[in-house]
Amino acid sequence: MLIIGAKGFAKEVLEVVHQLKQLENLVFYDDVNEEMPEKLFGQFPILRKIQEAETYFKTIDNRFAIGIGNPVLRKQLYDKFTAIGGVFTSTISPNANIGHYGNQIEAGCNIMTGVVITNDITIKKGVIINLNCTIGHDSIIGEFAELSPGVHISGNCIVGDYAVLGTNVAILPKIIIGKNVIIGAGSVVNKNVPDNCLVVGVPARIIKELTPLEF
Repeated sequence: MLIIGAKGFAKEVLEVVHQLKQLENLVFYDDVNEEMPEKLFGQFPILRKIQEAETYFKTIDNRFAIGIGNPVLRKQLYDKFTAIGGVFTSTISPNANIGHYGNQIEAGCNIMTGVVITNDITIKKGVIINLNCTIGHDSIIGEFAELSPGVHISGNCIVGDYAVLGTNVAILPKIIIGKNVIIGAGSVVNKNVPDNCLVVGVPARIIKELTPLEF
């Protein structure tokens, strides 16, 4: 597998891959940080050119995961690496507690240690569910949404595409969060949130409108 990125969140994805015992032929990709060593932790090669990644996909392993946050950047990287033959692949910690009924987890999700997902939940493409998040029944998490550590989403909620939920955010039952929404850390959301806005507070309130995405 190829993990895009070699800093920060990529190291957490590495831990999940280690838990899954899938370290064989593992490489990283970083064409931004010139100071990076040739191998991460002295063990895992870091590719630096897109042509190297394309060759890797063709000759060794076509799977890739994204080890970088930021929903818009993740979408751009997804487009870039699928275009050269990569297959978007989820990394799901065996130490996550995922229910057995009615769940759908689409490609390219990163689900980390301590996550609890109950039943009848849809996790769409490219989602990050970080450490110790919980998601209640009959909820939907939209494409490339990012849940920071300790987010708690109650039952029957919808989180829109490209939303970012800060650390320890709580979403009360039957709430709809729009597309391209940022919710500040520690906020408690007790009413629906429209597209393209920043909300913070207890209870959360809109403090800024955001530029709509062009996807």
